[in-house]
Amino acid sequence: MNRRTRLLPAATALACATALLATSCSSSGSDDDHDSADDSPSTPPAATAPATPGAPGTSPATPGTPGATTAPPTTGTTPGSTAPPPAGARWQPTPGLAWQWQLGGAVDQSVDVPVYDIDGFENDASVVAALHAKGRKVICYINAGSWENFRPDANAFAKALQGSDTGWKGEKWFDIRKLDQLKPLMATRFDMCKSKGFDAIEPDTIEAYNQNSGFPLTPDDQLAYNRMLAGLAHERGLAIGLKNDLDQIPALLPDFDFAVNEECSQFDECDRVSPFIKAGKAVFHVEYKLDTDQFCAKTKSLGFSSMRKQLDLNAWRKPC
Repeated sequence: MNRRTRLLPAATALACATALLATSCSSSGSDDDHDSADDSPSTPPAATAPATPGAPGTSPATPGTPGATTAPPTTGTTPGSTAPPPAGARWQPTPGLAWQWQLGGAVDQSVDVPVYDIDGFENDASVVAALHAKGRKVICYINAGSWENFRPDANAFAKALQGSDTGWKGEKWFDIRKLDQLKPLMATRFDMCKSKGFDAIEPDTIEAYNQNSGFPLTPDDQLAYNRMLAGLAHERGLAIGLKNDLDQIPALLPDFDFAVNEECSQFDECDRVSPFIKAGKAVFHVEYKLDTDQFCAKTKSLGFSSMRKQLDLNAWRKPC
């Protein structure tokens, strides 16, 4: 699906969507990606030289070595679930790993990076297996915080769970206080990721408490929900990333294996994500509006895995 996952007010999202419709997109499958007037939602500067994946001060990341495998403590169990995996079974992404994030269109498997983040519903096990055959680790993108009317399991979510529109067409916030109802539904989605062979999960829209969700959600509601998600992933031997939710990083750092961040440079927030790096956990970061010469020096010094992406998260990328 083509979408930007950082939360926007409805009016802003509509403006972004209109801009995207007016912009033709092209993509390339290597770190030799070049900008043109058609490559980005805003007109970028001239192309930069190809970049080498990896954080400064480290060897370039190679597809065959996409991070360590560890088993941090399990954060919860689901009634009726299988026993937690043995020690050493869960992938732990380490700082500096280059990555590709593609949620729109057929996955371009030629991008030479050790980590891919792709849509869990729209890609079957054969895509994951093909990436594994090339030495990649693969993250399963799942919207865990809001209902989407186009997903195959949309009818499983009761109307009472659906709140205000998120600003994206056909999408409504979940009432994350209803853990007893949402937990088995999320468990089923995570089971899908596991059955397809994914290594990790990227749960989207998991900061509803500071949005106009239609429900009186509190920070504690969000902490409980996000920890529930982490527990479900870990029970299945899957790593899980904390998507944005900067205010709760100090509390949730022990529960999550890596971070996914959008536009921390644009909003001067990157230092707030750095606790993940200090804990030996990867930060997968993108900017949409800034060009690489405006953020790469800073984010590479922090140890982030950074790149510029188009708003619709197609195959195009411009890595640091």
